[in-house]
Amino acid sequence: MSQISNNLKYLRKKKGLTQQQFADSMEIKRSLVGAYEEDRAEPKYELLKKFAAFYELSMDELVNEKINDQWKPKTRGDGSNIRVLSITVDQDEQQRIDFVPVKASAGYLNGYADPQFVGELPKFNLPFFNQGTYRAFEIKGDSMLPLPTGTIVIGEYVENWNDVKAGETYVFISMNDGVVYKRAGNKLKDNKSIKLISDNPVYEPYTIEVQDILEIWKAKAFISSEFPQPSPEPTLESLTQMMAQMQKSISNLKN
Repeated sequence: MSQISNNLKYLRKKKGLTQQQFADSMEIKRSLVGAYEEDRAEPKYELLKKFAAFYELSMDELVNEKINDQWKPKTRGDGSNIRVLSITVDQDEQQRIDFVPVKASAGYLNGYADPQFVGELPKFNLPFFNQGTYRAFEIKGDSMLPLPTGTIVIGEYVENWNDVKAGETYVFISMNDGVVYKRAGNKLKDNKSIKLISDNPVYEPYTIEVQDILEIWKAKAFISSEFPQPSPEPTLESLTQMMAQMQKSISNLKN
């Protein structure tokens, strides 16, 4: 049985919108909203798709899931994320890329799925990023040198987490670690956790549980005011640190 009418009514009230306000946002008549919520009519495919994008849900969730205060977005058994993100474009049909600065990282954990929160984030556009859904994140710290703190990493939304490839870099959004830019140490398929690796060998790899992950963004480009510097000649101290790190890693593997 379709849950469209109940879900539309619940989601609209959850966002504090009147039927008229929601109708204005969707560019339809208010009477249609009433008809959909009272189950006197069902929206056509294109309009349903627009509703789902507005609430950042998949159409399957909007139609079949019973959405209420106890409901939570689900992931498929294969670990892939089924949430659909909406995008905005400028007058030239160029995608506007949402930018998450460090100061907004904490709020992003609660607002990443809230269209109103995302809509208030700073935005910019780049002419060669149009196919896909993109978001930009400011990274903090030196764990991914030579990219320094303050670098902006532009990521493409990973809808199917089975597409994550070992050795490639991603922005991982998780409940425990927040926004982190790391290299994937393994694929997610058939795994309940993923190893995150820093490019700076001073930082040891660690694992996070798949159930704690909220979003994954594949790194596609970066913006930095600092140009990467050539690697210095290795010193005795740096070589000693590398050897100690290798010995520790080998010891962990044996254990």
